Amino acid sequence: MDQSPKTGKKIFSLNIISNEEKSKHKGFGAGSIDLNSMSPVIIDGDEVYIDIGAMHAKSKVEKGIKFSTNREDVPGGRQVWLVWVAVDRGEEGQFYGGMTACEMWIDTEARRGWKILADHVNKMDYALKRRVILDGLTSEQKAGLKRLLTETNSEWWERSPDALKAALES
Repeated sequence: MDQSPKTGKKIFSLNIISNEEKSKHKGFGAGSIDLNSMSPVIIDGDEVYIDIGAMHAKSKVEKGIKFSTNREDVPGGRQVWLVWVAVDRGEEGQFYGGMTACEMWIDTEARRGWKILADHVNKMDYALKRRVILDGLTSEQKAGLKRLLTETNSEWWERSPDALKAALES
């Protein structure tokens, strides 16, 4: 760390972390998560689509919405789901490895919404760890999600674990 000439205090600087296997980096930022294999899917009514903006809470449905952690603040909202889909790589190639669903309520007219950010972050982590948690999704929503995944890449779908496929069949 460098020192500031004005105050003499230490200044944090960002480390460049190499993607190389041989990198022995053990400093600040070690163990960081690679989100390149993560895709956010929005389920809004009958619409099911990938919205990369959701990675930073800036999906189409979230833009311009003031969020609260109090569900009662959004009495006229509609239920919207954010599904984290993690793509993994095995010996035969890439596949859908983990998938978790997070609930939001959004009132577009009032520009108000409800979500629990910690839940969204934890569910993203669970998806990366190959967990499948789709509690709360209806059979129609699961069918729409399955349709999107198979249309996006049918080969990945075929290589996906049976538990993940079964979760979308129920």
